Amino acid sequence: MSYYPLTSIPDYFGIDAFLTDEHKLIRQSVRDWVESFVMPNIDQAAQNHTDLPNLMKELGKIGALGPYIPEEYGGSGLDQISYGLIMLELERGDSAVRSAASVQSSLVMFPINEFGSEEQKKKYLPKLASGEMIGSFGLTEPNHGSDPSSMESQFKDMGDHYLLNGAKMWITNAPLCDIAVIWAKNEEGKVQGLIVERGMEGFTTPETHNKWSLRASKTGELVFNNVKVPKENLLPNVTGLKGPLSCLNSARYGISWGVIGAAIDCYCTAVQYSKERKQFGKPVGAFQLQQKKLAEFLTEITKAQLLCLQLGNLKNDHKASPAQISMAKRNNVKMAIDIARESRQILGGMGIMGEFPMMRHAANLESVITYEGTHDVHLLITGLDITGFNAF
Repeated sequence: MSYYPLTSIPDYFGIDAFLTDEHKLIRQSVRDWVESFVMPNIDQAAQNHTDLPNLMKELGKIGALGPYIPEEYGGSGLDQISYGLIMLELERGDSAVRSAASVQSSLVMFPINEFGSEEQKKKYLPKLASGEMIGSFGLTEPNHGSDPSSMESQFKDMGDHYLLNGAKMWITNAPLCDIAVIWAKNEEGKVQGLIVERGMEGFTTPETHNKWSLRASKTGELVFNNVKVPKENLLPNVTGLKGPLSCLNSARYGISWGVIGAAIDCYCTAVQYSKERKQFGKPVGAFQLQQKKLAEFLTEITKAQLLCLQLGNLKNDHKASPAQISMAKRNNVKMAIDIARESRQILGGMGIMGEFPMMRHAANLESVITYEGTHDVHLLITGLDITGFNAF
């Protein structure tokens, strides 16, 4: 039994009526690519802890890298709902694929477009959009994850260049990156962004091995030992944590859409299996407990779809607050990981096999529920918004 290709996507409340023809065309093109390029190869890649070959260039070909970046800089100039739909389809394939696109788009291209100079935009964005150049984002440190204000990475003004020292950890694409957008403190203790290029002396990217999660993508560290960074590589138009946190808001928005794809993959597999697998003389889908699970899966997926659709509308109107994005990220990731775990049970022992996606999605989502703000931190962000009291 195989769970591909997906013949229909759950749309229990007719959400497609709110999408434009362009939205649907974009979604279908990415879905076709996922089913032809990702689905046949992803289990082997995850099992062998290897990334998909030429992934970034393939993502560039289908316009999945920085799709909301203006066309003059190599993007497609699409809206935020288009970006969300792309992330959903990519994560239906695998969280590692969506992570690669999300980091490139929201954490590398976004800050260069928002805070970079015209020269930086022209130099980097077109190559990032095509996948010719791979980017990574350095904020999390070995000693500082949820508390970026305590970062230790710092740089000094040496007259004709900056001297950067420090280390970043848990960085998607680090071992592969051509450039890294790094956030560090200047001599006044204020956070600023720097574009560090591979080949700069003292810049190394050791790979993180032995992961149980996101095994089809490369993760590593960014280490800076007296790295000389040209002054023109400083992002000139932002100072303070507003810079990296705005990037994270964009990435969290993409995640809130993306994880719906993982949930849909698990749900559709469970529905198909429940109709074909027979026990006690009838399909397992005919038993009340299995129907309860499937009904709850569809309900939670539908709620997440509606949440993301309205959040996308707010994003398009520049009205989405960081707290709203936090709520969507936390809710939808928890929804997806619960469905991955529960749907595995519908398949019984077969649910642990690589031919089916549940265990792979569940393992991946253990990372997604932690990165870009942990589940608990997002709860506290909502709590702060409700009460006005900072519980951090």
